[in-house]
Amino acid sequence: MTAGILVCTEISDGRATTMTKELMQAGQKLAGRINRPLGALVIGKNIREAAGEIVSLGADTVYLVDAPAFRDSSPDVYTAIVARACREITPLVILFGQTDIGRDVAPSLAAQLGAAVTMDCVGVDIDPQTGSLVQTRPVYGGNATAIWTSGGPGPFIVAMRPRSLPAAEPDRNRTGELVTLNIADYESAHRIELVETRTEQIRGIKLEDAKTIVSGGGGIGGPEGFKILEELAQVLGGAVAATRVPCDEGWVSSSIEVGQTGSIVTPDLYIAVGISGAVQHMIGCANSKRIVAINRDPDAHIFQEADLGIVGDYRKVVPALTEAIKKIQK
Repeated sequence: MTAGILVCTEISDGRATTMTKELMQAGQKLAGRINRPLGALVIGKNIREAAGEIVSLGADTVYLVDAPAFRDSSPDVYTAIVARACREITPLVILFGQTDIGRDVAPSLAAQLGAAVTMDCVGVDIDPQTGSLVQTRPVYGGNATAIWTSGGPGPFIVAMRPRSLPAAEPDRNRTGELVTLNIADYESAHRIELVETRTEQIRGIKLEDAKTIVSGGGGIGGPEGFKILEELAQVLGGAVAATRVPCDEGWVSSSIEVGQTGSIVTPDLYIAVGISGAVQHMIGCANSKRIVAINRDPDAHIFQEADLGIVGDYRKVVPALTEAIKKIQK
């Protein structure tokens, strides 16, 4: 039993997450480089339907671990399951998302397997000349990019930053093999007890799915200003986001933060309102297809990052823009 590349998937509500789809794209590329099969590990309860989706996304083999308690388990349990699975599958490269679970599990798995690990990568490839794994990741707060190489027998573990790759497109005509792994006694790895789970209800479009995002920074001045941004986002069929300052101040939920400590987004249009353009925020939105900046400070750094800039008070500019769009839409 072997897979050249193994994607450690994340499943939400019975479906592959956007991060998983991006990892499948990376996995296909690497598997093609070395002419080895692409495998995917799916853990959880009632996962057969999700496994079929993973096959359509490019997996040659989907390894299933029936773990009913996995959803509410600790990273230690996840690590134990993945470690035992990897010892059976013996992959050369193991791909994780740079998500809450991936950040915890990838380093722990590397320690258990005696493997190399590179976190927060935005690119991964295999050098055709040397056969070494090549990983690209931002450094110095995103001001530079470093290229790392890993050679030897492997395995190599890579955690990919969300939104750094396009998502794999499903092909419903693909066929693949489903293999059930019998991994028992993983519950003994529990060292953390989950006390409570709280689910936050998000209105409207999720950030990762939004084609248009209207984002506010500290220059918004308070929670009332975000109502103005919500009106523009609604007209454009988009979502509202924020920088760290509004989230820290409690003006908006931290779930809509974009930046180094928040989400990475890649919309077609990103409207930055009252945002200075600090590098910590730009890390989260720099790959947007178009950036429009609205700021009353003509020297704000955001104008150097934007495709189009409007100098003015957002309280006047945004409502005028909203009304103009409404007239066009009639």
